[in-house]
Amino acid sequence: MPTTGPDSASRALAELARCLDHTLLKAGASAAQILKLCQEARHWGFASVCVPPSFVPLAVAELAGFSVAVGTVIGFPLGYQTTASKVFEAEQAVAAGAVELDMVINLGQALDGGLDQVEAEILAVVAASGAATVKVIIECCYLTDELKGILAEGVVRSGAGYVKTSTGFGSGGATLDDVRLLAGRVQGQIGIKAAGGIRDLATCRAFLAAGATRIGTSNGVAIMAELLRGAAL
Repeated sequence: MPTTGPDSASRALAELARCLDHTLLKAGASAAQILKLCQEARHWGFASVCVPPSFVPLAVAELAGFSVAVGTVIGFPLGYQTTASKVFEAEQAVAAGAVELDMVINLGQALDGGLDQVEAEILAVVAASGAATVKVIIECCYLTDELKGILAEGVVRSGAGYVKTSTGFGSGGATLDDVRLLAGRVQGQIGIKAAGGIRDLATCRAFLAAGATRIGTSNGVAIMAELLRGAAL
């Protein structure tokens, strides 16, 4: 016999939806696919859509009047653009209406020990982003645990809103151990976004339990449908 009623099921759906960034960043993404992404985000009440920079105006127009945020990416996916380029990207994205920006750090610089430069770049992008929320992708799959923690603390100091595990384009995606490590270092001062390989409800729930506060996934609709099926049982 079900132990939850319609109201609690609706709450569970809404709570999970507000943790999901509905994402489409494939090279061949089309305008029709972006429109579909936005329509799905409206239907489910996702926290945001994350779209390529060129599609920000389309997503902003499609989501006008809805509570779904429009996000995009900066220095994506490799992060080795100049700081000036990333700052320009951020300014352009905000001018087009984006309110969430997922930026990739200069990974080579971080691995070479240039942590002051990495932090200075994050600060510059945050400054250029105005009121928009910046999520800093540190691409954990290439880092030692020590470096992950140091970078996470730098993200806190920078004034960014989130530290993010992965682009989804690297050699590995999010791991529960990485999320736990980041949660221990940021201590609730900023959010943690897990992304890369999160494709089902059980995995999504595991990352949220580990300390993630936002999930980036291209499988948001399937995850919500899975939760809806479970609530109906």
